[in-house]
This record gives sequence, structure tokens and C-alpha cells, in this order.
Amino acid sequence: MIYVIKTEISDPSAKTFAFDEQKTMYGGKRIRPGDTIFIFASESEGGTGLIARAVVTSAKEIAKKSGVARQTPRVSITVKPTESAKRQLGRRELKTFTDWNDGRPETEELQVLSTGDK
Repeated sequence: MIYVIKTEISDPSAKTFAFDEQKTMYGGKRIRPGDTIFIFASESEGGTGLIARAVVTSAKEIAKKSGVARQTPRVSITVKPTESAKRQLGRRELKTFTDWNDGRPETEELQVLSTGDK
């Protein structure tokens, strides 16, 4: 499977990344070692958007807290980058692909990522 994580990244050139108790999206609670993940350095946290593609080296589902009715699933993962982003891919670059009905292949792929549809 392929997953995406968007979080604060303190060192984009690190050899490995550990993400503790991260909220999941788009089925991320099923992430397992060997899965591919795209790492986005959160722009709202000072990052630049896509920084790398990586492979998951360890994954642990975090147990839900008792007594809390609604909780977003969380996981702790360690990943090893396999390829750095070749060009900038952040909010500014993605903004041109917001017309879901323009028939462009880029827009179709972003729609799948945002809705989880296949």
C-alpha cells in the first residue's frame, strides 16, 4: 500500500524518520513495514511540502484511550527515505488542480488522494 504523512519535519535530510502517535488518514491505521509512504513537511509548521518517498521499517498501532468516545486512530512508525523530492510540491503547486472536472490526469490523482475513491 501507499500512504501519506504530513507533519513537522525538523531535519528533511535525515537518514530515518520516527513519527510517534501520528493521526492517520486514508486508512493509515493499516500501515505495515514494507509499505511506501510519501513524506510532506507541513507548510503550516514551516515546511516546504513533499520532501521524500520512503519505506516503512516499523509500525505500531496506538491503543485508543478508554472513556473517550470519538478518537482518530493513531500509529507510531519509523521510515527510511528511498528518494528525495525532485521539485517543489506544496500547496502553491497543487492549487492549480482544484477543478475536479477539468479532465486533467493530475487533478484525477489528487481527487483520489483527497477522497479515498479508486
